[in-house]
Amino acid sequence: MSAFETIKLDIADGVATLTLNRPERLNACPPEMADEIFAATMQLDGARALLIKGEGRAFCSGADLAANSKSPIKGGNRTYLSLSKHYNPMMKTLATLPMPVVAAVNGPAAGIGCSIALAADFTLAGKGGYFLQAFVNIGLVPDGGSSWMLPRLVGTAHANRMMMLGERIYGEEAERIGLIYKCVDDDAVVAEAEALVARLAGGPTVALSQMKHNIRSGLDNDFNTALHIEAEGQRIAAGSADSAEGMKAFLEKRPAQFKGE
Repeated sequence: MSAFETIKLDIADGVATLTLNRPERLNACPPEMADEIFAATMQLDGARALLIKGEGRAFCSGADLAANSKSPIKGGNRTYLSLSKHYNPMMKTLATLPMPVVAAVNGPAAGIGCSIALAADFTLAGKGGYFLQAFVNIGLVPDGGSSWMLPRLVGTAHANRMMMLGERIYGEEAERIGLIYKCVDDDAVVAEAEALVARLAGGPTVALSQMKHNIRSGLDNDFNTALHIEAEGQRIAAGSADSAEGMKAFLEKRPAQFKGE
């Protein structure tokens, strides 16, 4: 496993834990961190679920504007190249990982940090945690896939509110409007997320992977296409050892012992 400078990656008991590790900058994400997150997703052998969290008092305060400003390429070209070469590859791999992803949000999840958090399959936040698209305040547009994710999660009215007005959405409201899976007390976020990711890591990994694929593809496909994709996913899942164990456990009236195979 490679050594990282801006993140930490640990794998134990089927759970990979990726920690954004620039607490002195509220885990602001420069291009180098995006590249390291992408690299970390290529090193998840042995993991059946992924937890993403932030070190210290923030999840991620957004792209590191001070670091980005040091680029010799200026203006819109700099932003375009930074997204194309660094942030977009990271977001694509996070959104399509063939395993469940849980995000534990403490403090701000702003800008690209908001996108990272919402790309997870399950996003938990503390009551003091918040989600922010602050691009309007600096004359930019939301990125990291936010314009795709937000309308699908909360509808256009709330998406407009977040993107065009730049309003903070705190944990309790985020749960109420369907932006996230669950809001908990601030001091319980990590423990709740760890319990959830451990549960997912103990599940039927092949079937969970197919569920992720079906849900994502279903957002853009018609009903007939969804039926076809489900049938193909069922073929793959039914051929797994976990499916055989699940059926056997059902007939024997006992909990299944899934191994991720």
